[in-house]
Amino acid sequence: MKKKRLSLPHFILISMILGIIVGILMQKHADIANTYIKPFGTIFLNLIKMIVVPVVLSSIISGVISMQDIKKVGKAGVKTIVFFMATTVFAVTLGLIFANLLNVGSGYQLSGESLTYEAVQAPSMGETFMNVFPSNAFEPLASADMLQVIVIALFFGAGILMAGEKGKTFGDFVDSATEVCMKVMEVIIRLSPIGVFALLVPVIAENGPDVLLPLLRLILVCYFVYVLHMVLTYSTLTKFFAKIPILRFFKIAMPATVMAFSTSSSMGALPMALDCSEKMGSRRDISSFVIPLGTTINMDGTAIYQGVCAIFIAQIFGQDLNLAQQITVVATAVLSSIGTAGVPGSGMIMLSMVLQSVGLPLEGIALVAGIDRILDMGRTAVNTTGNMACAACISFMEDRKEGKLPPSSKQAAQ
Repeated sequence: MKKKRLSLPHFILISMILGIIVGILMQKHADIANTYIKPFGTIFLNLIKMIVVPVVLSSIISGVISMQDIKKVGKAGVKTIVFFMATTVFAVTLGLIFANLLNVGSGYQLSGESLTYEAVQAPSMGETFMNVFPSNAFEPLASADMLQVIVIALFFGAGILMAGEKGKTFGDFVDSATEVCMKVMEVIIRLSPIGVFALLVPVIAENGPDVLLPLLRLILVCYFVYVLHMVLTYSTLTKFFAKIPILRFFKIAMPATVMAFSTSSSMGALPMALDCSEKMGSRRDISSFVIPLGTTINMDGTAIYQGVCAIFIAQIFGQDLNLAQQITVVATAVLSSIGTAGVPGSGMIMLSMVLQSVGLPLEGIALVAGIDRILDMGRTAVNTTGNMACAACISFMEDRKEGKLPPSSKQAAQ
C-alpha cells in the first residue's frame, strides 16, 4: 500500500511548530538566530516580493478581460468594498465588546511619565485619494505601491476591452504572462516551510516569556477575538453566500492563513491566498481582483487590534470610554483602514488616530509597541482569511446573478 505523502500545508504547519520550539530554545541566543537563521527567511520574503507585483498586475488585467464587461468590474468592486467595510465594522465592535467584558487592562496602573511615543502623521483622505492615481506607470511597479498597481491594472484591463479585436493580441500576452507568473509563484511557494521556520525562530527568540508575560492578557484577548471573528464572521458568510462548509473553508484557507501569520505580511501571503481561493471554488477573475485589493484596504484584524488596544490603554491609565467614545473608535478605525492603506507601519498610525479621536494618551502605544510583532502576526492572518472569504462570497453572488451554480456549491453538494 502506497504511503500518503504529507502535503505542503502540513509541512508549513510542522515548520511553524518547529520554529516556535527552536525559538524558545534559542532565547538566550537571539543574536545567533538573527545572524544565521533569519537571512533564509529574508531571502524567502524577497522572492515573494519579487513575484507579487507581476502576479497582481497580470492577474487583475486578466480578471478584467475575462469579465468581458467594464460594468461588471465596477459592480464587483462596489460589492467588495461594501463587504470589507461591513466586516471591519463588525471586527472593531467585537474587539471593543470583549475588551470591556474581559477587562483587558485590569491589574495595570501606569502614569505614562516613563513612556514616550512620537505619533506619525497619517495622510489625509484627500492625499490618499490623489496618491491612488500614479503619474508614472513604472514607478509604482518598482516601489510596489499596490494601490497604484491595482489602478494601473484596472485601466489597462479596461483599455484592452475597449480596443476590441485590436486589443486581443495584448490580452493574449497578458494571459500568457499570468500563467508564467503563477508557475514562478508555485516554485516559490514550495519554499514556504523553510521561509516560515526561518522567520519565526528569531521572533520567538527575541520575544520570550519575560517580554510577553506582563502583557499576556492583552495578547490573549486579541487572539481570542481574532479567532472568534474568523469563525463567527467568515465561516457564517461563506456558508450563507458561497455554500462552503465551515471546516472545508478553513481547511483550504489554512496554508495562506499560516503564511500570513508567520510572515506578518498580507502581500507575502497573497500568492498562496490566490491559490487557496481557487481551490475552494472562487472564480479566478474574481479572486485575482478581490484579494489584491483586500491586501491594501481590508484590515479586519487591525480593526480588532484598534478596539482592544484602545480599551487596554484607557484602562491602564485609569480612564473610561463612554458609549459615544466607543462609537467614535469604531468610526475612526473603519475610516482610517482606508486612509492609511499601503502606508508602512499602518497599524501604529491607525492606533494613534483612534487614540487621538477619543482623547487617550498616545504614550500608551509605546507599551503596546513592545509586543506589536506578536499582535501583528494574528491580525495579518485575520486579514488574509477575510480576503479569501470575500473572494468566495463575491464569486457566488456573481455566478448566481449569471444563473450559474458556483464550483464551490457543486463541491459542497458532493
